[in-house]
Amino acid sequence: MKENTGKLHLIPTRLGDNPPLEVLPISIKKVIEDVDYYIVENEKTARRFIKRVLPSKSQPKLIIKVLNKYTTEDERNTYLNPCLEGQSVGLLSEAGCPAIADPGSDIVSLAHQMNIRVVPLVGPSSILLALMASGMSGQNFTFNGYLPIDKGERKSKLKTLERLSFEQSQAQIFIETPYRNMKMLEDLTNVLQPQTRVCVACDLTLPSEFIKTLPAKDWKHNKEDFHKRPAIFIIQKD
Repeated sequence: MKENTGKLHLIPTRLGDNPPLEVLPISIKKVIEDVDYYIVENEKTARRFIKRVLPSKSQPKLIIKVLNKYTTEDERNTYLNPCLEGQSVGLLSEAGCPAIADPGSDIVSLAHQMNIRVVPLVGPSSILLALMASGMSGQNFTFNGYLPIDKGERKSKLKTLERLSFEQSQAQIFIETPYRNMKMLEDLTNVLQPQTRVCVACDLTLPSEFIKTLPAKDWKHNKEDFHKRPAIFIIQKD
């Protein structure tokens, strides 16, 4: 690695609209102060976040490249070229930590291929925060992303995850599109064994934060409304 090569900084963001430095370390502010080139999912929200962290930062100076499902491989492969010229780059997620349940992992992989130093910075991860607060296995766990939308396929997947959680003493973590949260909870109570533990953790780090672990059968009596609230689901059968 050349000494004059720039670094790739993995910059966590907030999980909601709370003041950034309530949940982010001051080191994030220092990196944003020094970095003018960013790779982001959404330019508008990224600029707003940078401005909230450092209001004095010159917005016109920022160079922002968008990484989403429309970004071509050829485009993506040029995004770290500034590092080869000695300029550090910041990789920002829309929420939480870059490259965790996030398309940024492709950029991190590219950095390793290009022999660019990757610097992960401390910040909130909804997946880890939910697991910490769930009371389920922090020694053995799997993140499964989104489950199938098709009702039959989702039922089969939930049964498989429940079986794996029992056989391997493993917490099974997954997410859902927020407007389908209540349907997911209904499916969990109907499909899982009555004593299988279910954790729902939503609005993490926000004033409206809710985290609760109950047997599947007891969720039928819960009155909390999770509709359109970002949530993490965790199950484990003991």
